[in-house]
Amino acid sequence: MASEETKAKKQRNEECIINSLPEDLIERIFLRLPVSTLLRCVSVCKHWHNFIRDPQFVVSHFQCAPRDVLLFFQQESISGEPYPSDAILIDEAWSPSTCAVPVIGPDDFLFGSCNGLLGLYTKASTIKIANLATGECLHLEKPAKNVKGDHFSFYSFGFHPVTKEYKITHFLGDCVEGRPHNKDRFSTIQVYTLGDEKWKDIRTPEALSLISVRNSGVINVDGKMYWLTEEMLASWQHAVMSFDLREESFAMIQLPAAREDHDYFGPRKFWIRDIDGKICIVTAQISRYGPKALAGELQIWTLDNTVEQQRWSQKYNIKNPPNYIPGPHFVHRDRILAQLCSDNVYAYELFGENFDVNLCKGVNLLDFSPRKPYNMQSYICVKSLVHLDVYKKAGIVHRPKQWEGWQLKKWETWKRRLSKLADLQCRMHKFEHHLLEVAETMGKRCQFLKDKQHNIAEHVLTELKQVLQHKPDNPDQLRSIRRLNWVEYSQAQRKLEVRLSKTEDMMKVVQQAQDMLDQIKLQEWRSETKNFVSSSQEDYFYHPLQNFVLICIVLVLIS
Repeated sequence: MASEETKAKKQRNEECIINSLPEDLIERIFLRLPVSTLLRCVSVCKHWHNFIRDPQFVVSHFQCAPRDVLLFFQQESISGEPYPSDAILIDEAWSPSTCAVPVIGPDDFLFGSCNGLLGLYTKASTIKIANLATGECLHLEKPAKNVKGDHFSFYSFGFHPVTKEYKITHFLGDCVEGRPHNKDRFSTIQVYTLGDEKWKDIRTPEALSLISVRNSGVINVDGKMYWLTEEMLASWQHAVMSFDLREESFAMIQLPAAREDHDYFGPRKFWIRDIDGKICIVTAQISRYGPKALAGELQIWTLDNTVEQQRWSQKYNIKNPPNYIPGPHFVHRDRILAQLCSDNVYAYELFGENFDVNLCKGVNLLDFSPRKPYNMQSYICVKSLVHLDVYKKAGIVHRPKQWEGWQLKKWETWKRRLSKLADLQCRMHKFEHHLLEVAETMGKRCQFLKDKQHNIAEHVLTELKQVLQHKPDNPDQLRSIRRLNWVEYSQAQRKLEVRLSKTEDMMKVVQQAQDMLDQIKLQEWRSETKNFVSSSQEDYFYHPLQNFVLICIVLVLIS
């Protein structure tokens, strides 16, 4: 009997109250939770595990998840020193993240983002698909080895909403002297569907411009991939090519009617971008004096798909445009992301169809120095529960090499810098708190002496109080430098320099207080000594033993 009661009590304890709620209410609660919380909820009970891992819930969750901006900076060499690839996430409040993205290695190049998954290219023999939020990674064999001139911009990553398939595409350059050469033109697109055993080659209708792909970019919208190609007889001598990820078929879309260019500006540049799920063409003339500086007006055209036809409409006409148009997403929540002449990334409000960037309200997102301009990519991304386990049984899935990424010798200097800064920060942290404890003790001593009618300089007390105002709320809390992204790392360096300067000022104040206390102590001793000498002045000159004792007392007091 007792055994049955114990089992019943145990069963009641194991039952979760939330499971007694209606199923749709449970779903609405879970849909509001971030991925990090849901990953902990998975291990609570079997019911929650099955609910959260259900593919339909996974889709519903990333459809409801907030859209963040991911700014990616590729690895580069600055003054002979390598800087690793890194990414900054900008949340809905336009606040940049502080922590590094663990799935992005120092040598990775980003070529796509889809439903919380990132497509990453390295110069090694594999490419990587990684979940931004969960950290899961899938390493895949590249479609072709030893392709001369291969580049991350020749890869793309998309999803078809009907088939629910994720596909990676690769523009394979035509052969030069019997070897694939990604230089001028391509006649083959290589396609891989996650879970398949191998890549397959799809022939294009004709040889297309590979240079346009690299210069103008690639986007994925509603299960189709789009890019720009040269078309000498078309408007603006360019056209949009599309590749249907489901049908694996091609189509060409003409650009809007060309407008007359200004003679005093340079040639016109074109980019293809994605704004709120619509195909957009961005175009502007460049300056004759700076090949990368835009001049005149920046036109943004969107393609409206209707039942009867496809129609272009001009969405924005921007005066004094930014020098660089990041891609594939550079407009988010009615703001345009822009790099200006300074080393800063701004988000400017979009007002109507015609506006001047210089007259718009802007938010300074981050300082990307010492990074070079024109190397930033911008993606709209979500944090999702999409898991990659179902694709890991494919034959082209490989384990990553043991020595790659941070294990390579070229990143030892960078890791030493991080370690040195972390050590210096730790030492500074301890020294600051020790100094604050000394300042607090001295403040109490000074206040005590002041209450005893001693001549305490008021400015010293005031300065000591100002020093103590800088005492942190959590003295034992210390951030890990190694987890910061490079922007926050640079800020940590600058903050440490400011802290060093403040610490020097604090030491001066503490030293002033110490000197003042020493003066008061000396005055007290002199007063005591004077009284002692005057009371025994007659004996002082005639008794050497007393004179010797007095000298000993002075020595003890001084020591």
